[in-house]
Amino acid sequence: MSVSSAASLSTEVVVLWLTLLVPALLGALAGCFPPRRMLPVLLIGAPLVLATLWLLHRVSVSGEFQGTWSPGGLLLHWRLNGLAGLLLLLTQLLLLASASYAVGHRQTFAVAERAYAGFWPLLGGLAVALGLIWVADDLLTLYAALELMGLCAVGMMLLPGKQEALVAGMRYLLYALVGSLAWLLGVALLLGASGRLDMAGLAANAAPGPVTGIAMALLAAGLLLKAAVFPLHGWLVPVHVSAWAPVSALHGALVVKASFFILMQLWQRLVADAVAAAWLLGLLGSLAVLWGGLQAWRADALKQMVAWSTVGQLGYLMLAFPLLAGTSAAVASLAWQATWLQLAGHALAKAAMFMAAGNLVLATGERHLSGLAGISRQLPLSLMTFGIAAVTLMGLPPSAGFTAKWLLLQAAILAGQWLWVAVLVAGTLLTAAYVFRVFRFAFAEDAPHHDVRVLPAGLDLIALLLALSALALGLGAEWPLALLREGGRP
Repeated sequence: MSVSSAASLSTEVVVLWLTLLVPALLGALAGCFPPRRMLPVLLIGAPLVLATLWLLHRVSVSGEFQGTWSPGGLLLHWRLNGLAGLLLLLTQLLLLASASYAVGHRQTFAVAERAYAGFWPLLGGLAVALGLIWVADDLLTLYAALELMGLCAVGMMLLPGKQEALVAGMRYLLYALVGSLAWLLGVALLLGASGRLDMAGLAANAAPGPVTGIAMALLAAGLLLKAAVFPLHGWLVPVHVSAWAPVSALHGALVVKASFFILMQLWQRLVADAVAAAWLLGLLGSLAVLWGGLQAWRADALKQMVAWSTVGQLGYLMLAFPLLAGTSAAVASLAWQATWLQLAGHALAKAAMFMAAGNLVLATGERHLSGLAGISRQLPLSLMTFGIAAVTLMGLPPSAGFTAKWLLLQAAILAGQWLWVAVLVAGTLLTAAYVFRVFRFAFAEDAPHHDVRVLPAGLDLIALLLALSALALGLGAEWPLALLREGGRP
């Protein structure tokens, strides 16, 4: 069901906007009264997850719904379909997990009171920005949400207050501003050519030609920079090395994916048949898989390895472009489903991996892999969580990563695009190589015992639940895939 105004869906609209905006209020309250225990955070955040599940149920029953709103005389558009609903649910779950983890992190790590209080308003702003990105249906709202997301993400990266964090955060800010400039130039060209900023109007009025092509190139360049897609990834690893574990978990799981989501929405509406450009993006994704995997294999520090892994894993998402452009309906359907399942599985697993890595670093005080030698005897649960998350990243059954890569393989074979098959195989082998480097050190029998700090049980439990969720998503993949088939494409 599709409507042009909010009147006939008042209950759904109210629930949707409460779900999107309440996190900002909660973040402001938590900034004034920083939480000291995990359980209250879980109890307060749980209703947002339940509300999102209810919205997803309404979408599955009635189809997508959309509408407009007019702040200050501007006409802005929004839309909630199966894909946006799934991403909103994923966001709520990861925000709740990261917020709860942050409380335990504060209990274990010497975080300054002011920095800890500042984390919560930034988290609330990030939640609002991500939610708006998933449901926005016009370029103006998307721009505002992108800027809010970038500012909150940079602010969270600066919270540690150390020199390395400040340098990395300012570099991140510079890259984000350059990406925003490219985005604005692209938007200006589209507005001048079509006179519209809403997605439907752009799709109807933006005629194929040089202006649309240049505009799309500028938009893509800005978004690829914000998403840290090879070769525009130089800012990503340094910011993760110095960031807090809950911040890295959110950033690696969601923030870099938001720009990819926007790029895919614009691409499908404006230049869906640009085969040559789609292949270029696919080649960039292939290089990301290989380069990110090699650098992760060579990394000496644990968080550095996980951050390079993010660079590589993002490359799989870029394979969607050549599989969607100029291919059959069957190939495009498989590629579409695989891409978003890969995104969701990676988000859950990467958040779990960053948290597990954070637990290992917090407990031992060691950042380097060699410093974790023999740690399996003292921190088996953290190491097991790291391994379960790695199952999804490697694409082993029964994880969401396996199901997504299987669908991608089918799409590539049906399309006769054998290069992507080779990339998927090589990427899986590289992932296994750098993951087993961690275990080679961790299971060293002749290593001395570490002086291990006792962590709150919730830190390991939250990370483990996220890692298991990535496996469960693979086992129950039919539900999200059905939502994507029925109402996920532009």
